[in-house]
Amino acid sequence: MKKKSFFACQKCGCQSPKWLGKCPDCGEWNTMAEEQEISSTRLLSGEAAKPVPLSMVKRDIQNRSSCGISEFDRVLGGGLVEGSMVLIGGDPGIGKSTLLLQASAHLASNGGKVLYVSAEESVEQIKLRAMRMGITSDNLYLLGETNIERIAAQIAELKPVAAVIDSIQTVFTSTIESAPGSVSQVRESAGRLMLTAKGGKIPLFLVGHVTKDGSLAGPRVLEHLVDTVLYFEGDSGHSFRILRAVKNRFGSTNEIGVFEMKDTGLSPVANPSELFLAERPLGVSGSIVVSALEGTRPLLVELQALVSATSFGNPRRTTIGVDHNRLALLVAVLEKKVGLHLSGHDIFLNAAGGVRLNEPAADLGMVMAVASSHLDKPIDPQTLFLGEVGLSGEVRAVSQPEIRIREAVKLGFTRCILPYGSLKQVKVKGIELVGVKKVDEALAAAL
Repeated sequence: MKKKSFFACQKCGCQSPKWLGKCPDCGEWNTMAEEQEISSTRLLSGEAAKPVPLSMVKRDIQNRSSCGISEFDRVLGGGLVEGSMVLIGGDPGIGKSTLLLQASAHLASNGGKVLYVSAEESVEQIKLRAMRMGITSDNLYLLGETNIERIAAQIAELKPVAAVIDSIQTVFTSTIESAPGSVSQVRESAGRLMLTAKGGKIPLFLVGHVTKDGSLAGPRVLEHLVDTVLYFEGDSGHSFRILRAVKNRFGSTNEIGVFEMKDTGLSPVANPSELFLAERPLGVSGSIVVSALEGTRPLLVELQALVSATSFGNPRRTTIGVDHNRLALLVAVLEKKVGLHLSGHDIFLNAAGGVRLNEPAADLGMVMAVASSHLDKPIDPQTLFLGEVGLSGEVRAVSQPEIRIREAVKLGFTRCILPYGSLKQVKVKGIELVGVKKVDEALAAAL
């Protein structure tokens, strides 16, 4: 009997009985691929579940094991939970395989067996990388396999303390005729691995490919199946990488881990603020420091602004690491409420080090950087700026100002200009605190 076929979008998973040039759901072009219809029959086994009062449910204390990399454990929420599935995505060559090989080596050094399954590289290639990183372990097992049934059989036979699948887009199940990486293949392969992980209480790491826009390739159901989704970010022009959690059932999604790429692998950075400010120029206009809060970690980041007269009718507003629309809003506040004439100037704003600033606490720093560059007046390099700027030019309070300021004191900052409403929340010695209510007050205090 001939199996029925359908066309599925490789981006979002939308199905259609006929081929379409444009997906009706996500709007992407040329993403519809033909796949075979499969029938899934599941037998009922055991007793049916019954509702239980919340007060009668016993709390299950999750056992965590350290990956041996402090920054990795931080993002995971304190360590690796047994039976969990962790999906790591990132650009090619960013360091995903390197990080997981280092974590596997540490888990294996504690006496447990770890299985590293590579569907993209041969075991000889992984051996070469391990030699370069100085990794030697008899408990770290390598497997070059793409069939998910054989991989699951090896996991069941070896009973490792953890397993790595590199990558989920290159493995396939023989029950489906479609090519590896298709929607049905990724969905069924991930589902099969989930049963293996939960049934044997074996934590699994899955490596995921990303699309040109930076999102994880494959259907969104893949991100729903796993317990944790991590993104590995970084700039090819810098040696450090940022590991960011976007989903975590066992911890916070606000934590980030900072790593530095070296010849021997990825090295965790215990004090990223010091790294980001290491090459900061002193005594130049347009350079200021702000404090961004990532989870429980404060990061001191340098903001650089360059304001120059435009040679075009429409001035440019270019940003790297900060929101473009936010800069346009703050420039309008400077023109309307402070009186700086910026309509005939190009404005370039950069968060040095490849860091992304998403919180409004950096507003005052952005304003001060632009004003300093426009007026060509340097700001004291030992001054920190905190505050959200409103449309009427007021400076609003920020969350957890004391944690941010304590980090600045550790790095030798002697002055902080912050919202007047946040002064009562800060009790830190060794630094001068200047509270301001409006942007023009901050400019008068800093310039």
